[in-house]
Amino acid sequence: MSGKPKLHYFNGRGRMESIRWLLAAAGVEFEECFLETKDDLTKLQKDGSLLFQQVPMVEIDGMKMVQSRAIGNYISTKYNLYGKDLKERALIDMYVEAIIDLNELLMTHTFQPADKKEQHFATIVDKATNRYFPVYEKVLKDHGQDFLVGNQFSRADVQLLETLLMAEECKPDILSKFPLLQSFKARISNIPTIKKFLQPGSQRKPPLQEKDVPKLMKIFH
Repeated sequence: MSGKPKLHYFNGRGRMESIRWLLAAAGVEFEECFLETKDDLTKLQKDGSLLFQQVPMVEIDGMKMVQSRAIGNYISTKYNLYGKDLKERALIDMYVEAIIDLNELLMTHTFQPADKKEQHFATIVDKATNRYFPVYEKVLKDHGQDFLVGNQFSRADVQLLETLLMAEECKPDILSKFPLLQSFKARISNIPTIKKFLQPGSQRKPPLQEKDVPKLMKIFH
C-alpha cells in the first residue's frame, strides 16, 4: 500500500468529494476504486478494510483511513493546508465545520421526497445567505487578505470554494449580495492546482442526479 492514495467510494460526490478537493488542491495524484454493487461494499467490510463498516475509505501511507473528517485532517496536516499554529488550526476547524454543515444540506437535497424539496431548498438558501455566507464575507472584509486564515492557502479556502460552487449549482445568483465571496471564488479558482481540478476531465464529480439515487440505494441499503 504505497504510491498514490487510493480512494474507495461510489462514482459520485458524497462525503468523498471534499477529500478529492483537498488532494487536488495539494497537487497530489490519486487513484479511485468505485463501488458499483452491494457486493463491492460487502467485500471491503468482510476483509477488515473498513474500521466502522462504512466508506469513504482512503488507503494512504500504509493506512486504511475511514471517517471523512479524520481523513481530511490527515491530508490537510500532511500537505500543509492546516495553518501555522494551534490558533490558526482552531480557526480553520471552526470555518470548516460550518462549511460541512452547509455542505450536508446541499448534498442531501437530491434525496428529499418531492413534497419536501421546495421547503428544503428554502432552508438551504436561508442558511447559506443568512447564517454562513455573511460570516465568511465579514472575515474577508475585516482582515482584507486573500485567504481566510493566516494570509495563506488552507483547507478552509478549499472547502469554502467547493461549497460556494455547490450552492451556485443550486441557485446561480446565491452570491449576489456577497461581493468579497465572489472575488474569493474567482481568486481561489485560479490557483493552478484548483484550476486544473475545475477543468473538464478531472476527477471532480458532477452533481448527483435523481436518476442516480436508486443505484446508490442498492449499494448502501
